[in-house]
Amino acid sequence: MKRAPYRIGTRGSALALWQARYVQRRIEEAGGGRPEIVVIRTSGDRIQDRALLEVGGKGLFVKEIQSALLDGEVDLAVHSLKDYPAENPEALTLACIPERQDPRDALVLPVGRGVEDLPPSPRVGTGSLRRHFQLLDLHPSWAIQGLRGNVDTRLRKVDEGELDGVVLAAAGLARLGHADRITRRFERDEMIPAVGQGAIAVETRRDDDGLIALLSALQDPRARLEIEAERRFLRGLGGSCTTPLGIHAQIQEERVVLRAFLASVDGSRRIRDRIEGAASEASELAASLLDRFWAKGARGLVEG
Repeated sequence: MKRAPYRIGTRGSALALWQARYVQRRIEEAGGGRPEIVVIRTSGDRIQDRALLEVGGKGLFVKEIQSALLDGEVDLAVHSLKDYPAENPEALTLACIPERQDPRDALVLPVGRGVEDLPPSPRVGTGSLRRHFQLLDLHPSWAIQGLRGNVDTRLRKVDEGELDGVVLAAAGLARLGHADRITRRFERDEMIPAVGQGAIAVETRRDDDGLIALLSALQDPRARLEIEAERRFLRGLGGSCTTPLGIHAQIQEERVVLRAFLASVDGSRRIRDRIEGAASEASELAASLLDRFWAKGARGLVEG
């Protein structure tokens, strides 16, 4: 019996829909028919008047979609990997990670202005404590302000003069056709990216062998190896979606560089380190980097 078209569960934001349509197209190219996209409104989308830290973190963008997957309302789910929790229901699996786009963070200023045009204490918006504290390390005079809303909302705050600039993921800007708005990209040593930044998570039920086999055609081996190393560090640290944490694995040819940043929630204590070695040992190197963080007092930052 021919299977009905697969159903993709996703958030309804412009970026989430771009990602879902990308996966839809890749599945069609792999011979899986044209899946249906099912929009699911999550708690993270509904709650816009409070910082994510106050209401449960980025996991709020995932849980309702996972519930729909567990209940059989959709067959697979597409998430931004940086929103994907460290721990997930046992019945679900991260089936594939397609090719990763630029993982760096990007500064967006008003059109036609450069960093040299910023006032002495510019108002720069971000919804991420990871970005917040790394920005202060780079630019102590900047007035960093909290920020919620989709990409267009954040860009509008810059264009209307409410903020002098915002920091967003370069990949998200590029996917939505806003790459030309990027004033500068922060290098990985300046602003260590979030776990999985620039990558897409495709999740399905662990017992759906046929769909898992189909999704293997979408897998990018390098992205998978990078993400597995980053997520090993995250799980070992015991960090949550609200932990001010950056951990990034960068594979080039046969080598990998792992960079990590951790701060206490109030930003008073911060740790930064890096390690490199053979790409085939990325996961083991992540464990070694984690040991260094424990030696530098990471437990006190995570627990306190």
